[in-house]
Amino acid sequence: MSDQERVRVLSVLVEDGSNTLSKVSGLIRRRGFHVRSISVGPSRAAGRSRMTLTVDAGHAEVDQVRKQLERLVEVVEVEDVTGQYVHSRELVVAKVSASEVAGLLKRGAKVLDAGPDGTTVEFAGEGKDVGDFIDELIQHGVLDVARSGPVVMRRTA
Repeated sequence: MSDQERVRVLSVLVEDGSNTLSKVSGLIRRRGFHVRSISVGPSRAAGRSRMTLTVDAGHAEVDQVRKQLERLVEVVEVEDVTGQYVHSRELVVAKVSASEVAGLLKRGAKVLDAGPDGTTVEFAGEGKDVGDFIDELIQHGVLDVARSGPVVMRRTA
């Protein structure tokens, strides 16, 4: 099984609560799965949040995680959206030397801040595009970088 086949994306609708994130991440950790990223944000329903989990596991193993998550009182809905028709975006924020900015802007980066010690840029896109952008940053001597995990939403026809 290739590395890419082991990466699964789960969209989890949860009730807001002070321990919800730790319960969800603890359940996955206890099962021995590697969580590559967790993104959490508000949903359209008051009192609920949408979590996007990127988990390194096989399909059958993720089905087991999904079933365990559904048992948590705080979890309203779990959906494995891997390979489905979704909008998916990631964000990278990086500090680079001022001389490297022009090429990054041509790729679609936006300047957030410029100063004598470097320029901070942001770039958003699909995971592959963000990965390619980071590869380019590395070639140009990136000073600092932070990358989010994916945020996904089902596309509608």
